[in-house]
Amino acid sequence: MTVHPAFPANAAPADPLIVRVVDPLALSGELAAAWDRLAAEASEPNPFAERWCLQSALHLLDPERKARLVMVRDGSDGPVIGIMPIAAAARYGRLPLRHVTGWAHPNHFHGAPLVRAGFESLFWSILLGWCDAAPWACTLLHVPRLTADGPLHRALVDVARVRGGEAEVVHREERALLDSQLSPEDYWDAAVRAKKRKELRRQANRLAEQGAVRFRRWQAGEAIDPWIDAFLDLEARGWKGRAGSALASHSDTQAWFRAIVAGAADAGRLDMRALDLDDRPLAMLINFLAPPGGFSFKTAFDEDYARFSPGVLLQQANLDLLGDPVIAWVDSCAAPDHPMIDSVWRERRALVWVNAALSAPADRLRFAMLTRAERFWRRRKGAPATENTIESPT
Repeated sequence: MTVHPAFPANAAPADPLIVRVVDPLALSGELAAAWDRLAAEASEPNPFAERWCLQSALHLLDPERKARLVMVRDGSDGPVIGIMPIAAAARYGRLPLRHVTGWAHPNHFHGAPLVRAGFESLFWSILLGWCDAAPWACTLLHVPRLTADGPLHRALVDVARVRGGEAEVVHREERALLDSQLSPEDYWDAAVRAKKRKELRRQANRLAEQGAVRFRRWQAGEAIDPWIDAFLDLEARGWKGRAGSALASHSDTQAWFRAIVAGAADAGRLDMRALDLDDRPLAMLINFLAPPGGFSFKTAFDEDYARFSPGVLLQQANLDLLGDPVIAWVDSCAAPDHPMIDSVWRERRALVWVNAALSAPADRLRFAMLTRAERFWRRRKGAPATENTIESPT
């Protein structure tokens, strides 16, 4: 495999397992296929860590090549049991504290590594041991956005204890989740207040008076570029465009978005929908389907038609995911307390940011000092034990 200067061939043997830092831009066909197989057998689904999504992110959104794509493998030609992007960080929030962090970008909405089911503890043990031996790694491994009490979180806690330390939850958030056995119709009736449902019916009727209204869903084999162009244009014409945070506001995020939507389509992961008025999209949304779960990645709506609530009307149609036999739940990927999706999706998914100490005595000392400082800060602020840190480290 070609080695990029930013990805040194410093694999550390852990017989029969090996840890390898790979250049995502020079993956061989065999390693790429191993990454894809891992995604299909992962303990927890995470499309943001799958090859079609993460490979482009590392290429386009990490221009300085700070991230290391770490692969844990059973021997030189055996199955891959885990893969995670990590990076060295010089600061922890406001503190000048060198540490290792799970690499992410602003549109990377879930931090779980891809780990083969049943190998969670082995993966963390090997990864932390490798970090112990890496000369650039210091203090702790910070893992953002793990599913609270999920297999990977529980395994990290167990491994940290075996290593003589703790896996400290330093931040916790909850966001909307769709997870129900109800039909789409029954769920809508149960989740949305009767007065609000009546108002939405009125808005839908008024919208129909403006022209021909239809819902569309991208179909496999259909050209994807017109959908991508329409979404980028719709988002850029809204508040994100005015704030400079739309995907099309920057060439790197636009290129990444185009690459991953096309990649999701090729991988069979894409669920893209639109609400049209006279063939003009008023609202669009993108789901990434990673059975048994799904992730609602992006949504946009035409603010000139906000009085008709096109985004909510499209979310009502999106509830047909409840009838998909291979999708048990859908993560909203939304900010906590989101005013729109929280009013439609009733369930919540808890995510945790976790620190695990490295094993050198100096690392343990710095970790203990940081933990005491964070606990003191929480007591001073009167915050719950897992709600806030000195400052969010990522």
